[in-house]
Amino acid sequence: SEMARALDAVVEDCVNKVGVDLNTASSALLARVSGLSASVANSIVRWRDAHGAFRNRQQLLDVSGLGPKTFEQAAGFLRIRGGDNPLDFSGVHPETYPLVEKALDLLKRPAAEVIGRSEVLRTLKPELLTDERFGLITVKDVLAELEKPGRDPRPDFKVARFNDGVEDVKDLQPGMVLEGTVSNVAQFGAFVDLGVHQDGLIHVSQLSNKFVSDAREVVKTGDIVKVKVLEVDLARQRISLTMKLDAQAPRAGGPGRGDNSFKPAGRQERGARPAPAAPAGGAMAAAFAKLQTKR
Repeated sequence: SEMARALDAVVEDCVNKVGVDLNTASSALLARVSGLSASVANSIVRWRDAHGAFRNRQQLLDVSGLGPKTFEQAAGFLRIRGGDNPLDFSGVHPETYPLVEKALDLLKRPAAEVIGRSEVLRTLKPELLTDERFGLITVKDVLAELEKPGRDPRPDFKVARFNDGVEDVKDLQPGMVLEGTVSNVAQFGAFVDLGVHQDGLIHVSQLSNKFVSDAREVVKTGDIVKVKVLEVDLARQRISLTMKLDAQAPRAGGPGRGDNSFKPAGRQERGARPAPAAPAGGAMAAAFAKLQTKR
């Protein structure tokens, strides 16, 4: 199906960016490597079972059905941990090993003392390594790989930095400014993990100084946000938050500023139905109540 083909393409892209361990990868995973067919992947596993772990990439040429062209395509994606040559655990392709050897000669150091040491590699001038085979772009790419061999190409995963000493709802105080992770978003607001074992709620009206009709227009699950504590209800384990950091927390015992703020009773027009009472606690409580009914 089209979805299966799309998934296959994504998996293959990931494998070819990260690389695979030649001595532990299954035949199914090896078959995702650029240039390797299912039959060649099976041959690699059979060779490994018969001869033991690969010690270097050149041994791939001993595998039945794996010729020079396939080697040229696949070798750079196949990693050997703890093998004969430290370069075999990097993304440096064997065809550029002579370039690395030239760099090692200039540095007068073995590969083990250079790989992963940016302070050493950056003493090299890339222009000195160029020749008729290797241009400046290739040289810079190889040096970058040597700085961080086997690096994970995925972007850094950001996490919220929870405040020290704030580990429980009772540790929260109105006015505190904290960092948290958005754990869920609905139209009426966003729930935020503050590291206190109970998510707080940013009502949609507290997401921005501008009018927001749907919280999903402003934040999404996984976002790192800075919030201020507006109110903490220990009895009901409810935490009201705002992203409007200049907002003032309600005064204890004073009338709230939500939907249930005190309003003088006015004359009701004849025939008009009385407006339904807002849940206690105002807009925030209404949002919590709405969530409970959905659950």
